[in-house]
Amino acid sequence: MSNFKDLVQQRRSHRKFTTEEIDAEDVKLILRAALMSPTSKGQRAWQFVVVDDPTDIEKLADAKDLGSQFLKGAPLAIVVLGDPQQNDCWIEDGSIAAIAMQYQAADLGLGSCWAQMRGRGLEDGTTADTVIQGVLDIPENLHVLCILGIGHPADERKPQNEDKLKWENVHIDKF
Repeated sequence: MSNFKDLVQQRRSHRKFTTEEIDAEDVKLILRAALMSPTSKGQRAWQFVVVDDPTDIEKLADAKDLGSQFLKGAPLAIVVLGDPQQNDCWIEDGSIAAIAMQYQAADLGLGSCWAQMRGRGLEDGTTADTVIQGVLDIPENLHVLCILGIGHPADERKPQNEDKLKWENVHIDKF
């Protein structure tokens, strides 16, 4: 990508991926972006679990009823975690880290999509946290914000349409 302006316009969510593996150096760069992301009070209290086992990714995709089935086709999943007792801004810090990873993935020519897990679960009342903690042996004090599915895109997405930006939602000085 030549510049950030173009990267922001061209990064789109991809829910379909090829079977091509992701290069280990690319995974490292994606994680580096998360580890360099800004956090409240410089706490850097987030945790990340990198998952490339297809069986585990399939189980993660089933941690909630809707909106995460696309993960089953992703060669890589990154689970973003935080401890609410340690950091009252865990949601914000994890969100910043997640989007940093998504922009880095896009810069590398990879596709990604966010699967929301916080506050989600199964129809029977089982929380996504409970399912994911069980699959990945995550301690109970850590909560799952989201899972990023990452891979080589199997679809093409048009860049964001500049003409459809909602400038009317921007207010200067006062609402």
